[in-house]
Amino acid sequence: MRKLIEFIRSTYVAVLFILIELFALNSYARSTAYTEAHLLAHASAALGGAQALYTGIGRFFRLGSENRRLTARVAALEEQLARYEEAAAREGQQRALAALGPSKYRMVVASVVGNSTNRRRNYLTIDRGRGDELLGGMALTTPEGAIVGYLLDCSERYAVAISILNTAFRASGMIEGADYYGSIHWEGGDARHVILDELPKYAEPTVGARVLTTGFEPYFPKGMTIGTVESFTYNDAQMAYRVRVRLAADLTKLGNLVVIDNLDRDEIEQLQDGEAIRDLES
Repeated sequence: MRKLIEFIRSTYVAVLFILIELFALNSYARSTAYTEAHLLAHASAALGGAQALYTGIGRFFRLGSENRRLTARVAALEEQLARYEEAAAREGQQRALAALGPSKYRMVVASVVGNSTNRRRNYLTIDRGRGDELLGGMALTTPEGAIVGYLLDCSERYAVAISILNTAFRASGMIEGADYYGSIHWEGGDARHVILDELPKYAEPTVGARVLTTGFEPYFPKGMTIGTVESFTYNDAQMAYRVRVRLAADLTKLGNLVVIDNLDRDEIEQLQDGEAIRDLES
């Protein structure tokens, strides 16, 4: 009881001052209609600012789920677009809708949980695995369709992929609108460029032209973006071009990705590794 009395004695002046101030402000606010409206406007502005800040904070923490939802939507639309393109190629534009069948590609959205870009052998880890029916050899792309790498191995909930920024990575690429192709590889050091090598001199590359996948590999569908031509020279034999390609995907800033499963891959690989091929090679 004594401590309570001492506390009141030590603070009653400040409390009394605050009460008097509140009474004075209340009297001032009610003195005229203009004063009341003026103070109400300021109070509303302050309350609105606080509410906007609170809403902004909540929106920031929801960005991850929103981004993932939008990426899933992009993947679904890409899969639907692939069906239209396949049907159009088979039956022509007029009969495309009637010819629609199941797509040979399945797409799964994943998030990057590990990524390296400063080594000669770079890999990515994503939060999808065998539980999501993922297997080694599936393509990995950005939501915009730029290639990133392909899966090597999977656990139940995660998968490891070889990055295009890996000196062991190999794929084929072509200049958009041309029938000639070359070999895509990375020489290390520069995280924004790869090399399109052994491109026939008849291809006639131009600076700014898009470089696309050929579809020759079982993991990357044809026509996916690799990057754009930044410069080119003849190789040492003066028989082919060596093209410096600026990557479309910024591998230093990866978030959500799309895994592409070619449902025909097993059938293609069985044929390529079949007895007829082995007989010719023996």
